[in-house]
Amino acid sequence: APPLLRLFPGRLSAFPLFLLALLLGFASLLWLQLSCSGEGPSPGGQPRGVPRQPCPPPAPPQPPQDEPAWGPHRLALLVPFRERFEELLAFVPYMHRFLSKKRIRHHIFILNQVDHFRFNRASLINVGFLESGNDTDYIAMHDVDLLPLNEHLDYSFPEAGPFHVASPELHPLYHYKTYVGGILLLTKQHYELCNGMSNRFWGWGREDDEFYRRIKGAGLQVRRPSGITTGYETFQHLHDPAWRKRDQKRIAAQKQEQFKVDREGGLNNVRYRIESRTDLSVAGAPCTVLNILLDCDTDETPWCTFG
Repeated sequence: APPLLRLFPGRLSAFPLFLLALLLGFASLLWLQLSCSGEGPSPGGQPRGVPRQPCPPPAPPQPPQDEPAWGPHRLALLVPFRERFEELLAFVPYMHRFLSKKRIRHHIFILNQVDHFRFNRASLINVGFLESGNDTDYIAMHDVDLLPLNEHLDYSFPEAGPFHVASPELHPLYHYKTYVGGILLLTKQHYELCNGMSNRFWGWGREDDEFYRRIKGAGLQVRRPSGITTGYETFQHLHDPAWRKRDQKRIAAQKQEQFKVDREGGLNNVRYRIESRTDLSVAGAPCTVLNILLDCDTDETPWCTFG
């Protein structure tokens, strides 16, 4: 009889059979581990230490969480968002690794618009600013489809004034000199000085141009990167316009209004409700998702709906 069966004299009952199966399972797992690592016996004369079958790939190393030793400042990364989950799944872990490698203390906020109005990037950024908490002292207005490829790009505290990371000479699409979209850093004090962004821009575009005028009106000077030699390959643009059309429709008086400066609205009158606030992890990268219901006065801005 096989050696293991000699341990159980006579007819085998249920308990010895269970114990035998347990021992065999353990031995199989041990053999699999040894053969995968190349430390087991080497049939056929294969040298010891050489793997004979592929091992499961190791988990990618995770960057450390932000440390107080990295500095006194903490960035709130504000990401306006709606229904672009494939971009989000790439964005969150990438930016967490990028900022951690640069020792930038940060918190990623996904500002998810869940109402039935047209998309309002500026209002979402206003909401993100108000909901980002007192443990962050500067913000990045950051598009979800724009990934920095050059590690020399500066995301540090913009004490001297707004810092436009995605400057016109580097952005893959927009090259006019007053452009401040894509990625813009501001201290919270400077953002409040501008009264945030206008809430009148529903649909795609023009809110950044209006915000540039607010920056100038507040007496602030936009700074931009220097010494970056990668040109239009400095960023990866994830957006596919052929598959995901932008909402560029102009309704009622919107075409005329989009070129005006909103001298009254901004942080002081953004109307919203937080439906839910969820802390989660995307491929090991932490972030907070705010499900945001914006409100619209259709007498003031009838173009907030398609109706």
